[in-house]
Amino acid sequence: MKTGRDNTGGTTLDAVQLRRAALTVGLRIAVACAVMVLAVIVAAAIYMLYLSHHPDLSAQDPGSARVYVESNDMLKAMAVAGLAGILAAGAIGWLSARSAIRPLGRALELQRRFVQDASHELRTPLAILDARVQLAQHKVADGTEASSLLAQVRRDTAGLTATVQELLLAATGDPDSPAAEAVDVSAVTQAVTDDLQDMAAARGVRLEFVHSGSPRVRIQPNSLRRAVLGLVDNALTHTPEGGLITVTAAADGRESVVSVADTGTGISGIDQDRVFERFARTTEPSPGGRRSYGLGLALVREIAAAAGGRVEISSTGPRGTTMELAFPAAG
Repeated sequence: MKTGRDNTGGTTLDAVQLRRAALTVGLRIAVACAVMVLAVIVAAAIYMLYLSHHPDLSAQDPGSARVYVESNDMLKAMAVAGLAGILAAGAIGWLSARSAIRPLGRALELQRRFVQDASHELRTPLAILDARVQLAQHKVADGTEASSLLAQVRRDTAGLTATVQELLLAATGDPDSPAAEAVDVSAVTQAVTDDLQDMAAARGVRLEFVHSGSPRVRIQPNSLRRAVLGLVDNALTHTPEGGLITVTAAADGRESVVSVADTGTGISGIDQDRVFERFARTTEPSPGGRRSYGLGLALVREIAAAAGGRVEISSTGPRGTTMELAFPAAG
């Protein structure tokens, strides 16, 4: 099935990167060979100079045949031979690298195709789901609990659709992706907090939102939503029943900061610098029995880095953990 998009952008980008990788390997091999050749030439030159200053060493066997060659001619010949060897080594290294990374190129192509196909196939069911939610909204009275739940389902569907679209753009390497816009951090953070209230209540955890001012950052709204969602979901996972999670959005100098503070048992059994690695595991289980931090925090770090921001553990201990997500404030 066709996706209706030109998917050659990602393939072309992969090909360029693979060619650069092959060229880099070839250059490294050429440089290594150049160092060895230069070492040999220098050693030979030193030896020839040594013999020229000690002619008695070369005359130990007067009956043997000798061929006399000028030192300059010998050095020139060695230099030419060395240069030819370096070029040959570089060419062989480049061709070998291209052959070695060809399976990697095929793997990248298969990966992009999978993401493209999966993203495309998900868009149609999501569009159908959104349409059905709209029909259901028309059949219920405004202001009722059912209307509120349907509105929330529709927001969740829109967020999932935006995430699928981001995956498709990332897979195609589309250079015409929309530019990041100035986003109200407080509005996005409050929306995420509201969406997770039911989940928090089901786990017996109180979820609160606090904001100071109207901090703004330049980022795709759904990317910011995913980052905040990842932090709050992680806090929910590691906060026991009866705990409290406080989500704060505020401006801090030249940064817009979202902090998520929980009353869990803190981070232990793992180096704090490794918490944001993919599938980082701790030796001590969380209140829910989980030992892994999964992909959530790793994706948060990737989103923050892509927007020029950062995410870090502000504090952690037996009384809870606070994580901060910071971005450069939009002018």
